[in-house]
Amino acid sequence: VQLQASGGGLVQTGGSLRLSCAASGSIFSINAMGWYRQAPGKQRDLVAAITSGGSTNYADSVKGRFTVSRDNAKNAVYLQMNSLKPEDTAVYSCYGNVNNFYGRGREYWGQGTQVTVSS
Repeated sequence: VQLQASGGGLVQTGGSLRLSCAASGSIFSINAMGWYRQAPGKQRDLVAAITSGGSTNYADSVKGRFTVSRDNAKNAVYLQMNSLKPEDTAVYSCYGNVNNFYGRGREYWGQGTQVTVSS
């Protein structure tokens, strides 16, 4: 199983970006999917998560600005980021709790994608 993230880049304060992450491989189903971020010198923190049923969870710092969504048919998760701030600058990584066809599940991670917000 592989997760491929895309959509990072450089944006000015107040701008928007949309991150995408698609899972591929031996996938029966995916439970929670979501995004973490890690800024230089800081720990990795949860940004947003979404269950297969559509329930969402957000870090307080992004509530009202970021929206997580998913397309179960495409095994994909998205993060729409609006009103970006310099403190949102970080490497964003997607993850998914994947179940294979043998009834086994584990967490997989995509490669990070850099988001830089200039002031």
